[in-house]
Amino acid sequence: MNNRYLYWITFVAINGGLLFGLNMAGIAGATDMIKAEFSLTDSGLGTVAALLTIGCLIGALFTGNFTERYGRKNVMIFTAVVYIISALGSALSESSLMLTIFRVLSGLAVGATSVVGPMYISEISPAAKRGTLVSMNQFAITIGIVVAYVIDFLVMDWGENSWRYMLAVPAVFGVIYLIFLLSSFPQSPRWLLSKYRRNDAIKVLEKIGGKAIIETELPEMEQAILAEQGKQKVKISELFRGKTGKIVLIGTLIAALQQITGINAVIMFSPDIFQVAGSAKGDSMMQAMIVGLVNFLMTIVAIWLVDRKGRKTLLLWGAVGMIFSLAYLTWEFSKPVQFGAGVLVALLVYISFFAASFAPVMWVIISEIYPNRIKGLAMSFSTAVSWMCTFLTVYFAPVIQGTLGLNYLFGIFGLFSIIAFVFVKIWIPETKGKSLEQIEAELKI
Repeated sequence: MNNRYLYWITFVAINGGLLFGLNMAGIAGATDMIKAEFSLTDSGLGTVAALLTIGCLIGALFTGNFTERYGRKNVMIFTAVVYIISALGSALSESSLMLTIFRVLSGLAVGATSVVGPMYISEISPAAKRGTLVSMNQFAITIGIVVAYVIDFLVMDWGENSWRYMLAVPAVFGVIYLIFLLSSFPQSPRWLLSKYRRNDAIKVLEKIGGKAIIETELPEMEQAILAEQGKQKVKISELFRGKTGKIVLIGTLIAALQQITGINAVIMFSPDIFQVAGSAKGDSMMQAMIVGLVNFLMTIVAIWLVDRKGRKTLLLWGAVGMIFSLAYLTWEFSKPVQFGAGVLVALLVYISFFAASFAPVMWVIISEIYPNRIKGLAMSFSTAVSWMCTFLTVYFAPVIQGTLGLNYLFGIFGLFSIIAFVFVKIWIPETKGKSLEQIEAELKI
């Protein structure tokens, strides 16, 4: 097996994940300055921060169809261009409306990336490595979050326009991503087969895994694609009927639960949370960097364990850790004075368990359980629902914090974490070490 080539194309693909993280967390250090620059209320700030996720929802909803029509690679090239334009537009914004428009545009790219990245990697990966390689996309997202926090910390004292530098950063990485995609990056072999380009698909498979992968996985791929092509084109209504509907429901609920347990609210507003707990602004940005670093390190743990211990085990343990840490945060913020170090430790525990479970494993699950025929449409739908939940979480987090207090906010996230544990225990299948075609056969779709 040509591991070097497999890892190279995975590396190129996950650059989209890096830009995902940069766009999601880059605003964290800029919120106070943006609020002052455009005279925004808490609700107005929540709108500017959260409307990125509406762009994500729209991008995710339509990406599946485009990936089937134009190919995974061409969609990635499009997102790289949008990342560059939206970052420069955000940095040069002269009004909150202009900033919101470009944030929505960057959201379109993030939403598209959230669908096409895991989809592409799952299709080029051998079964034994698929969980690890798909998890690398989440790993790249955490690197993007850390880089965003570090840059925010370094430039926050550069004057009243330092927020503009923070929001311009994705443009630089977008150019690098675009160059990688245009150099030596192949189309997905499964997509090539579905477009009757068998010779091109064989060339890609040979470069990835040599003759062995052609002998073992190509016949299964061709058989599955042939069966799909004998069926009618997928209609959206099919996603909600019969056995297919059940699988789409499972994938969509795990995608929703990944978000309504609170992660993006914590990532975007962690400096504000630390300030409420008594930290100065500089200290709160440093603590936010620690949150980002722990998120990054624990994703490495998930990558190491996902193909060893299995998807379901990681999800269950992750939910337990999140429940206990959120319970502590609920209790801590119910008191008149917070113990700052305790808040930091509890947030780090929460981030650790989330990063080692729901963060990468959700993407692995939904990239595996949907058969090729409905994969683009189903992943788009599930990811769009996930982004809708992200929008609701990020929009209402500062509102709940301002009106009811952080204890209520963390209590709500804790309740959803309990629901997530029960759901995983009952409904999530174990897909470790199985080919995509095997999983499809076992789910009897």
